[in-house]
This record gives sequence, C-alpha cells and structure tokens, in this order.
Amino acid sequence: MSVAPVRKPKPQTVLTVQSTEWLTPAMVRVVAGGEGFAAFGSNEFTDRYVKIHFARPELGLVPPYDHQALRETLDPADLPVTRTYTLRWVDYAAQRLAIDFVVHGDEGRAGPWAAKAQPGDTLVVTGPGGGYAPDSTADWHLFAADESALPAVAAALETLPADAVGLAFIEVGDDADRQDLTAPPGVDLVWLYRRGTTAGTLLAAAVRQAQWRSGRVQVFAHGEREAMKQLRDVFFVEHGLSRSQVSLSGYWALGRTEDRFQAEKREPVGKILD
Repeated sequence: MSVAPVRKPKPQTVLTVQSTEWLTPAMVRVVAGGEGFAAFGSNEFTDRYVKIHFARPELGLVPPYDHQALRETLDPADLPVTRTYTLRWVDYAAQRLAIDFVVHGDEGRAGPWAAKAQPGDTLVVTGPGGGYAPDSTADWHLFAADESALPAVAAALETLPADAVGLAFIEVGDDADRQDLTAPPGVDLVWLYRRGTTAGTLLAAAVRQAQWRSGRVQVFAHGEREAMKQLRDVFFVEHGLSRSQVSLSGYWALGRTEDRFQAEKREPVGKILD
C-alpha cells in the first residue's frame, strides 16, 4: 500500500504592522514590514496573495507556527487559522507590503483583527502565490469584481500600459465604498452599488449586458461564488472564450463562514471550474 508523501510546510514570514489606514467605512489597509520582510518571496502576478496565520492572542503562541506540533497539544478550536488575502502592493525596496481588509463589524477573524491592528503588532504570512497578470498581447481587458477582489483589480489596473482599453465592473455596498483607482484612459470603470440587493446580482447582470469590444479579450473575474458561476456561463457559453483567456474564482460565498467556504471547495457546490 502506497503512502501519500507528507507535505513540507511552506515557510512563514513574520512581519510587523507599521501603519493602518481606513480607505472606506468598510475597508482598512494594513501596512507591514520590518526585519522579517527579507524572507518574503516575489512573483510576477498582480493577484499576488498570502495565507495569513491568525493565532489566539491569549495563548501566547510564538511565530512561526508549527501547525503539526500544535495539533498534538491544542484543542482544534485553539489552533491558528489561515485566511487568504490579496496583496494590494509590495515595495521590495522599502521592505513592506499592504493588505486591504473588508471589515463587517465583529464578523470573522481577519476583519476584526485588521480593524484593531496597531503598529508593532505581528502579521504572519505564507506566500506569495498568484496566477494572473495582464496579457500585453490582449486586444482588451475585462475586470469583474466585488470588494473582496478590489485590491487585485486595482493592482492590475496600475500595471496596464497607457494605451490599454477595456471595462472594469466593480460591485460594492454603497457610494461610500468607492475608491479612487488609477487606470488607463481607455479602461472604463463602472461602479455598481448594491444598496441592499443580493451580492453579485448586479455584477453578473452588468457583465452579461455589456457591449463587448472586438478582438481577443483577457478576463479577470473574482468575487462571490454564485456570481462567478453565473459569469462562467457568460464567458464560456455565451461568448465562447477559452480557459486561457479567463481568470475566474470565487473568493467567498454568501451565507457561508470562511471555514465552511473553504471546505466546500472540495464539494460540487464549491467548484466553479472543472
């Protein structure tokens, strides 16, 4: 009987919070760096993400965390948890990075931590990972996102050449959640305000009804899972795009906790692409 190989834990980077800034009433930016940044890797993607390791402060655990060893000594409820977040930007020269967190009161683990973060606090991350960067050979670009993917879209828009053209649909809660983004003049930014409507509904409808440009498009669509399933049909069925043209992923699911959402990725309900 064959035995599955044991995965070697990925190295953790231990950073120190340097500053925080509220970008909107529901999004806070945490900038972190310090001596530990020297161990942080790099890649060419604009949707660079990290796994953040959150430990219960009252347990006094010292990072980096040996998750395997902690499983043998702690109750499951006391183990550090991980959450995936896109990097808004990385400044390797200054040895610091920024992560934008959506905050919904005391809901979840990451948002409440970010809302209360102070300079000197510890931020433990694994990564970066990623899978998307704007294709310079594409004729035009299409972005579709909600708040959860707004940092990734903002980072991608900033890397587009000055003559790039396209559409960017961004769904947020209300006018106060809108941010100033830097984009080429030829990329139209369309803000969609839910104002109580179901998350993802406006986004999926806007993309389906959009006037598509001629030529080969590159798509970046990330956000609420069911909305991404609707967009999957728009891209692959209605417009016949190839998989290589589309970066499509659910960052969260309406009515699901983060842990349940992650668990469902292994179930049929959680799969967007086969």
